[in-house]
Amino acid sequence: MKKQVYNPFLPLQEYIPDVEPHVFGDRVYIYGSHDREGGYTFCMEDYVVYSAPVQDLSDWRYEGITYCAKQDPDYGEFKYMYAPDVVQGNDGRYYLYYCMSGDYGIGGYWGAIHVAVCDSPAGKYEFYGYVRNADGSPMKKYVCFDPAAMNDNGTIRIYYGTQYEYEEEPGFRENEELIQKEAEMFGRSKEEILSYKDSIMGPSMVVLEDDMLTVKEEAKHIIPYRVKGTGFEEHPFFEAASMRRIGDKYYFIYSSLLNHELCYATSDYPDRDFVFGGTIVSNGDVGYAGRTEKDKLNMTGTTHGSIVEINGQWYVFYHRLTHKSDYSRQVCAEKIQIAPDGSIAQTEITSCGLNDGPLTANGNYPAVIACNLTNGHMPHGCNSIFPFPFPNVTNLGNERFIAEIEEGTLIGYKYFTFSDVKAIGVRYRAETEANRVISQAPVRIDERCMESTQISDMTQEHAGCDAYFEIRLEENGEEMARIPLDLSGTGKDWKTEFVKKDFSDGVYPVYFVYHGAGRLQLKEIIFE
Repeated sequence: MKKQVYNPFLPLQEYIPDVEPHVFGDRVYIYGSHDREGGYTFCMEDYVVYSAPVQDLSDWRYEGITYCAKQDPDYGEFKYMYAPDVVQGNDGRYYLYYCMSGDYGIGGYWGAIHVAVCDSPAGKYEFYGYVRNADGSPMKKYVCFDPAAMNDNGTIRIYYGTQYEYEEEPGFRENEELIQKEAEMFGRSKEEILSYKDSIMGPSMVVLEDDMLTVKEEAKHIIPYRVKGTGFEEHPFFEAASMRRIGDKYYFIYSSLLNHELCYATSDYPDRDFVFGGTIVSNGDVGYAGRTEKDKLNMTGTTHGSIVEINGQWYVFYHRLTHKSDYSRQVCAEKIQIAPDGSIAQTEITSCGLNDGPLTANGNYPAVIACNLTNGHMPHGCNSIFPFPFPNVTNLGNERFIAEIEEGTLIGYKYFTFSDVKAIGVRYRAETEANRVISQAPVRIDERCMESTQISDMTQEHAGCDAYFEIRLEENGEEMARIPLDLSGTGKDWKTEFVKKDFSDGVYPVYFVYHGAGRLQLKEIIFE
């Protein structure tokens, strides 16, 4: 029997980003990296797989650990496995493509594409080899990163690559400092960097033999590195290459250099002539309905995912950030529509995601399913852990909640169906030194972060403060009700408060806007 499902749709203790969704048989499988809850770097856990019947996307089954980093012969200096993909070969077996890296991604651009194999899509996989040239040497043309796999009516295609702006700088080929930076990042010599007529960077594709390892057609760029003056100029490729074929069109899905959005481009060919289409989703809703980055609705940062058709409906899978870092990411999904002309309009991020429709405004919901969480000046993360306070999804042991809620914080949920709702409540507590989440990870703020202004520390005493949640049914709408909050005490125990009000029937978002001098933690929202 179907139940409700919300974002993030996996168990709340699970952190799977970089997801590639695929339908094999009558089930949809998701393959992704595996972050650690509160981890200090990317992809600290071994690969696991979840699957669900195509008829019921609320029924996700844990398939177990499907492949371990220690199975890879390069394990040691490189301990972490990055964004993988799986494809069914022409022999009927399933092939897992991935790359290895060290802390903070160091070395993740240096190696070849690794391959594991299994007889079933759920695993367990065994190491198989490296994508290799005909002479047996590892194929390392361009930067082998974020591999995505496609069986295109019998032709095996691997898409991969990354892109930075080094070579867009004037006089790059004579700039020893920039060349050295790029050479160190990609683990290549100056001579190799300069040997590429276009660039070592950019989205690339290689065709493999049926052995799923050996290069059949030499790797090539599918989009030129230099895109100034083209439709890609405002949303250039960064990473997370993924390809889908829909009818006679190829859809290239990728993470742009803006670093918070998944974009797409289309072509009649799998390896050239791609035309920029637009943004599919942003994890800060940047661009949706004209929203600017300044007004983003979450901490933004790395995203990675793709699209898939499940039981007649198209979805985009992406991830959100938690724990004030890029290292604890959770998969989410939204419905999308492919128009008759092949275009995909940007979708907004929601709490209901894979659900058949809006969630029912009845009973208790975890506060951490908020799709919007902002104090009005949220940072943009990029390989970082921020030390200063701002609202965030976090945990203490097995308790997961929103922490560091401060004056003016907006917490939004989209969407709920209201029917005879008489009261809305919250389960909360004051944030104190006794319950404050203190990260044990090293502080790290990457130079690429676009916004890292520290938020002033609030040291006001909690006791005696007049605090409350304002309830809105529109982001910038009027106050519909007010929940008074008691911030006295040590903050050890959770408290519950309600406001009684007859809410009109209908489908609405729900926003909680906090007002008060002290900080707050929120565990549940409640409808009665």
